[in-house]
Formats: sequence, C-alpha cells, structure tokens
Amino acid sequence: MGSGAMSWPFLRLYVLVFLYFSANSMLNVIIPLQGESLGATNATIGMIMGAYLFTTMFFRPWAGQMIQKYGPIKVLRIILVINGFALILYTMTGLGGYLIARMLQGVSTAFFSMALQIGIIDALPEKDRSQGISLYSLFSYLPGIIGPLLALGIWQGGMSYFTVIMVAIAMTTGIFGYSAKIEKEETEPIPAANEKVKMLSFFAQLIKNPFLFKCSVLMLVSSMIFGAVTVFIPLYAMEIKAGNAGIYLMLQAATVVFARFTLRKRIPSDGKWHSSFIMGTMLLLTVAAQSISFSLVGGALFFYVGAVLMGIAQALLYPTLTTYLSFVLPKANRNVLLGLFIAMADLGVSLGGVIMGPIADLFSYSVMYMICAGLGVIMFFFAYERKKTNKMVA
Repeated sequence: MGSGAMSWPFLRLYVLVFLYFSANSMLNVIIPLQGESLGATNATIGMIMGAYLFTTMFFRPWAGQMIQKYGPIKVLRIILVINGFALILYTMTGLGGYLIARMLQGVSTAFFSMALQIGIIDALPEKDRSQGISLYSLFSYLPGIIGPLLALGIWQGGMSYFTVIMVAIAMTTGIFGYSAKIEKEETEPIPAANEKVKMLSFFAQLIKNPFLFKCSVLMLVSSMIFGAVTVFIPLYAMEIKAGNAGIYLMLQAATVVFARFTLRKRIPSDGKWHSSFIMGTMLLLTVAAQSISFSLVGGALFFYVGAVLMGIAQALLYPTLTTYLSFVLPKANRNVLLGLFIAMADLGVSLGGVIMGPIADLFSYSVMYMICAGLGVIMFFFAYERKKTNKMVA
C-alpha cells in the first residue's frame, strides 16, 4: 500500500489535486484561442489569463493564516464550492465574463493549494517532505498531458462539450474533496498574538529574510518564463511549421510528470542550499526558452526540445525551493511565509502574460521568448552562493 508520501491517505490527496487542476489544463488553451478569434490583442489575452494567478497571489498569505488558524480540511471544503461556481460561470459567459471567473478561480486556488501543501508538510516527517511536495506538483501537472489536446478538440468542434466537461469536473472535485482527510501530528498551539500581526510585517520578510528573498526572486523570474509559455504557446505554435500547441503542452506536462516521479528522491531535502543543482536547473530553463525562440527559424524540432527542457526545469525548481524553505524559515510563521513565496510564483506566471503580451505585440513571440532566455541567464548567476551554514533559528 505504501508508506510516508506514498501511503493511501496521501494518494487520495494527490488524486484530488489531479481533479482540481483538470479544468485549468483545458482553459489554458481555450481562453487564448477564443480570445484571438474574437480579436483580442496579446495584451488583453495576457491580462485575462494573468488575472487568475494575480488574484491567487494576493490571497495566498491570507490563506496561510486562515489554514494555520482553522486547519486545512475546513478551508478546503468551503473552497471547493467556490471553485465549482467559477467553473460553471465559464460555461455561462463570453470572454468578458471569463475575467470574473478567472479571479474567482484564483481565490479558490490560493486556498486549495495552500491547504494541500501545508497539510502535506505538516503531516509528513522531514525526510519525506520533498517527496510529498514533488508528488503534489506531479499530480497538478498530470492533467496537462491530455488536457491541451482535449481542449483543442473541444474548441475546433464548436465548444459543444465544454459545458458538460466543466460541470462534471466541478461536481467530481467537490464530492471527492469533501471526504478528504489529512492526519496531522499534534503541535503546540500558535499564540493568539501571531494572528494579529499585520500582513505588512510578513511582506517585509521578502526583503529582510535572505533565504526567502533569494528563493522568491528565482521563483518570480522563472515563473514569468513559465507564464509566457502557458499563455502564448497556443498562439505561437500557429507560426511554426509543423508546430502544434497540444503536442507541445502534452510533451512539457509529460516531462514534468516523468521527471518529478523519477527524480523526486534526488531533490535535496536537507535544508542546505545546493548552488550547482539550482544553477543547473536555471541553465535548463534558459536553453529551453532560447530553443523555443529559435524554433521560428529552426523548426518544430527546437520547439519540442524546448518543451522537454522546460518540463525538466519546472519539475525540479518549485519542489526544490519549497522544500528548502520548509527547513530554513522560522516555524512560528512558516505557513504565512511559504504563502508569500508561492505568491511570488503566482505573480511571476501572471506577469508572464501581462508583461510579455505587450512585448509580443510590439516585436514578436520569438523575440519575447529570447528576452525570457536572457532573464534565465541572469538567474543562473543569481542562484550561485558560497557554501555556508544557512539554517535560520525560529
């Protein structure tokens, strides 16, 4: 049956993650394509797509506090109802209404992902943390293997099955999620005074805490590149000979899943900063972005090689940084500070659409991805750090 991160209670949580993110794997393709068909600019499409994680970013720290106070399961059950409403709203509105639905979904995701990740971190022993976070991330990407191709089929077929699928996902996720359980070890109660600390003091930690600052900058910039891929690949693929957005996104998601499962035990889980490991990951990300950029001239081979390299980078970066922070952040405020870190990932993906959209309008998709590669080079050097003791005492 498995033990630790692979035990049955945790496998149920991973299945819930798969169900929850299934809708997004299709919406990430359908919304840009439908937006372009209605005459929307890249900037407008980027804003609508970015609204999802931009909203998530603002609610993550608050979600960390609420989960710390009420526990992950109580929060999870309420959030699944809001998520269901958001998914159904997609089926009742046009492009304009998508903005509201994206924001509602963003609020839901802030609480959902924080509840699941905090629950996993709190319930697993330290040696299994990185595996738990990696498997959570793996199952969030599994829908991306078939979702994009299914979305292309729905869009090309006239959206006749769109409503049925969205409603089915909303209901299945709600029913499955309501019965979820997270066994948590007894911990000391958190002093009431901590609940009253203003969020501004936590935001200041993004600068003051050197560990949080370094990880947040790396995640923010990397996520901008990931976001630019998510939002604009469905449109960029049309410009590439033999390029297919569904195949690209399927390849990238399959690589993330394969890499996260096969490499999950190699992700550092010792609370130390491994410069060579993280610099290598940033190098993969840089080469991936440049390969995608060059595919306009070089052809589909570079396009799909970029998908594989991008997938490996995604598979490694997030669980590595999240696990590292779970060791070095002060325990009293760890949940809220982790929420801030994850918020930086959300902001980055959002900015990947909001900032890179106008750049694509002004120049081209190829130039925009070249700029992404340049950002990756900067982060490669930023990730370097001399070996030192970097354990922060609570």
